[in-house]
Amino acid sequence: QVQLTESGGDSVQAGGSLRLSCAHSKLTYRQTCKGWFRQAPGKQREGVATIKPDGDTNYVDSVKARFTISKDNDSDTMYLTMNSLKTEDTGVYYCVTSDAWYRGTWLCPLQAPYKHWGQGTQVTVSS
Repeated sequence: QVQLTESGGDSVQAGGSLRLSCAHSKLTYRQTCKGWFRQAPGKQREGVATIKPDGDTNYVDSVKARFTISKDNDSDTMYLTMNSLKTEDTGVYYCVTSDAWYRGTWLCPLQAPYKHWGQGTQVTVSS
């Protein structure tokens, strides 16, 4: 069972920045997707960003050019750096992992049933 633990959630003013961290247990399968989802109050959970084993990244349109997903394989940690935060970024943020999906090439989609989830960390952006 993969364990994931998020940290770094906080309350910030619009325009501010936060960096979320996710420490996870060692992943032995080479083709593993890592990512971040969020759930805003009253809304469905959505994929925010994913990163493939080769470092390729994928972002939901609403966070492109503002958020950056990254990973440190040596420390088994992934990050989500969030800049220019908006009130609509408010929500609970979850880190996720799963075996990658193969469709002729390895994919880490934003809309997919990720297998392992952290407990979530709250991000609140006020105006």
